[in-house]
Amino acid sequence: MIKDTDILRIKQRFSIIGNAPALNNAISRALQVAPIDLSVLILGESGAGKEVFPQIIHTNSARKHNNYIAVNCGAIPEGTIDSELFGHEKGAFTGAIASRKGYFEEANGGTIFLDEVAELPLTTQARLLRVLESGEYIRVGSSEVKKTNIRVVAATNKDMVQAVKDGKFREDLFYRLSTVQISIPPLRERGNDIWLLTRKFTNDFADNHRMPAVEYDQSAKDAILGYRWPGNVRQLKNVVEQIALFESGNTINRDMMMGYLPAIADDMKPIVAGANSQFEYNQEREILFKLIYKLQKQIDDVESALQQGNYIPVHLNADVAALKRESKQLTPHATQLPTATQPVSKAYNIEKTDDNVSAHEVHAVDIDSTPSIKTLEQTERETIIEALNRNRGKRKKTAEELNISERTLYRKIKEYGLESQ
Repeated sequence: MIKDTDILRIKQRFSIIGNAPALNNAISRALQVAPIDLSVLILGESGAGKEVFPQIIHTNSARKHNNYIAVNCGAIPEGTIDSELFGHEKGAFTGAIASRKGYFEEANGGTIFLDEVAELPLTTQARLLRVLESGEYIRVGSSEVKKTNIRVVAATNKDMVQAVKDGKFREDLFYRLSTVQISIPPLRERGNDIWLLTRKFTNDFADNHRMPAVEYDQSAKDAILGYRWPGNVRQLKNVVEQIALFESGNTINRDMMMGYLPAIADDMKPIVAGANSQFEYNQEREILFKLIYKLQKQIDDVESALQQGNYIPVHLNADVAALKRESKQLTPHATQLPTATQPVSKAYNIEKTDDNVSAHEVHAVDIDSTPSIKTLEQTERETIIEALNRNRGKRKKTAEELNISERTLYRKIKEYGLESQ
């Protein structure tokens, strides 16, 4: 049974910050499996801190006095990976001017950590499987079978089950590697650990570079805790150090913080931008434009617009000629509503559905004597105002409803002068 004091000891030794239950559980599993010579597979997103767990396992095992070697399998070219792992003989290939030991031979008696193990070529996977099953391997260019006594700890940020289904990873090797699995939680699931790490990175940067530390007000703290952090701890450290450098000695508020947080696009890839970067707005504008017409409107929204008489819905696909023809059926004043004898669907060209009208079926145009199509800016502004009103001014919920980042919403609010909304 792993005690809390044992977990605390490991945190202090390896500078692990946080108290999230999932993190403590991962440390506990690493300590439990460390004395038992089993293969371990560590799963977690990129930047979540997987690389520290093989060290925990090694230093708490009977192999702690022997070699520990970490290998990034994704960083070694496919043509040389076998040579790097298993060694080669002189003349085995062009440039092999002497025999060379591989990592499995160098780490004999110790532990080898295979990071990004899912990137291994299938031929290398077959060699690795043989090492795990019998401890045997053959150098490149040799026929002599060598033995090694080694413990393998592997890590990946890939979905291994899917990789097996896709034929990119051997099923038998997957089961050999994953005798014990340890899952590292992503930063977004660690709650207040995000704030603890922020303070640590801030203070470390100030101490190391002898600069005044920045301070964060409550709004900035809320922004940090509410952000998704797709790059996990690595991304948080990068952002915090940028702020510590460029805002040294300042107090950071939410608006300042949003300038350093990359927006997350639909494909979930970060759009990296600093405080003084020039943003590419066209893509965001296009995304927002598409989202406007995906927003569902209820019948009462349409009725409310008609009663106000400010905007008259016209079918989205109507061309200018059609609008002119429709204008002949409209009353001469924009604010005048149709009479009771005028069918609303005919006078206003509303395409009816069974029970409702959605935003992609109609849109609003401001009419004087003749109809004119609204600009994208007008449509954006009105959509944001309506969303803010529906959410009682709560900007986080408004951004979620519009399916855009809070940074984009804040910029649009300033752009359209809606700070009072």
